[in-house]
Amino acid sequence: MSNNSFVVSSEWLFQHLDDPEVVIVDCRFSLADAQLGKHVYKTSHIPGATHLDLNQDLSGPVGKHGGRHPLPNPDELATKLSAIGVNSQKTLVVAYDNSRLAFASRLWWLLRYFGHEQVAVLEGGFNGWQKAKYPITDIVPEPRMATFIPTLQPQMLVDREVVKNRKDLSEVVLIDSREGDRYRGDREPIDKIAGHIPGAVNYPWLEVTDIKGYLLEQPQQHKRWESIKTAEEILVYCGSGVTACVNLLALELVGVHTAKLYAGSWSDWISY
Repeated sequence: MSNNSFVVSSEWLFQHLDDPEVVIVDCRFSLADAQLGKHVYKTSHIPGATHLDLNQDLSGPVGKHGGRHPLPNPDELATKLSAIGVNSQKTLVVAYDNSRLAFASRLWWLLRYFGHEQVAVLEGGFNGWQKAKYPITDIVPEPRMATFIPTLQPQMLVDREVVKNRKDLSEVVLIDSREGDRYRGDREPIDKIAGHIPGAVNYPWLEVTDIKGYLLEQPQQHKRWESIKTAEEILVYCGSGVTACVNLLALELVGVHTAKLYAGSWSDWISY
């Protein structure tokens, strides 16, 4: 499915490694070990890639409310994006991970929320890149100064009040992106309370890709969303606003351009 403007293949990226208008971002991370992403990046990464960390770069400080991964301060992330060579509305950012797009999609969504549409995820992630025997390195690239100015798109986002007031309306679909057993409340490995927001339907984020991290083909994606893609409003959440972005990417790929993220997600919902 690499023929979409929001998805690139390893072959395409290899051919554009030296393109000054392409910035590669390694988003590898582990919820079980917060240091793992930085460690594996230092060991080996795609040449020219810089690392952005889910906790330190792609999220803000955790408070009483707002969930486990609040959205980052726009100016702080903009400064970091400028320092790695991202010019607003110009530079193509290619994000990758090795977690079936979980963390790469977070950066994909954030950049678009910041008004920057020039962003794509790497099909198959770092594992696919390695399997294709493309080069890897441990060299950290020099800073590339650019100017990134965020232009926030508030229509892409909803908070708890909006979800509470709109979730039961007939024209609104509320999507829980977590695995089925967490949605049902059979298992809850992270948050203090198990279950889901009343009225939510379950579309697990892992169903967007195959086990190797490649997006399912377009007909399968369309079939998956068939029953809800004509809804007037689609609100998407997960545990903390990260893996929901994989579903938001999938919806974008089937032509649904107005789905919104409940960024605080379940971890914010249960904090009240």
